[in-house]
Amino acid sequence: MTASLVSGATNFRDVGGLRAGDGRTRDGVLFRSGNLVAVDDAGVRTLRQLGIRRVIDLRDDAEVAHAPSRLDDLAVDVQHEPLFLGSVASFFANDLSLDALYAAIVDDSADRVVAVVRGILSAQPVLVHCTVGKDRTGVTVAIALDAAGVDREAVIADYARTEQLLPAERNAAVLRAVRALHPRAVHAEALATRSPAPVMRTLLERLDREYGSPAGYLRANGVTDDELRRLRDLLVV
Repeated sequence: MTASLVSGATNFRDVGGLRAGDGRTRDGVLFRSGNLVAVDDAGVRTLRQLGIRRVIDLRDDAEVAHAPSRLDDLAVDVQHEPLFLGSVASFFANDLSLDALYAAIVDDSADRVVAVVRGILSAQPVLVHCTVGKDRTGVTVAIALDAAGVDREAVIADYARTEQLLPAERNAAVLRAVRALHPRAVHAEALATRSPAPVMRTLLERLDREYGSPAGYLRANGVTDDELRRLRDLLVV
């Protein structure tokens, strides 16, 4: 797998190079990351060189207002698809597990998951991002990759890779802030810093049981077979 470094953007990478049967995902088509608020001049130049045409922002309005993306004069369409039906702070306050959080995304925001997939189809290269690029981005990108025929273990490994890419100093600062507010929270560290492979495996296996597959989940929420074929043709070579 290749990774494209965008200076100032956390967890920015290309999902090209993942095994998909006899093929692999294409380089330079689908990117994922955390927010773009701290992108510097060099990062903007890299985004321009990558030719990003669409940015799909999964954050809520408050997150966008607090940390607006730096895109300068880049010719990109921004698609806003907030995936949380509630604030990020509420998940720490309610001490949700990652399993519960991901179940809430697929159950409560299915229409927006579908909109992300259609956004990927509409213009490329495309960047999907949230605040950290871990949970909302992790769930939607995993569903899209699995539906496109990427090997299940490769999908899970791509999700799990995030944990290795989050800076230790960032994690420590976030955990200090969260624990100051919620000292008894059990799931705070996982919510803030972890992307464990078993959590994504559990989510995808749940979609297998309930819909036949992640592709079946997308079909049940309006994605057509033609769109799924186009997704595979777009992402896999």
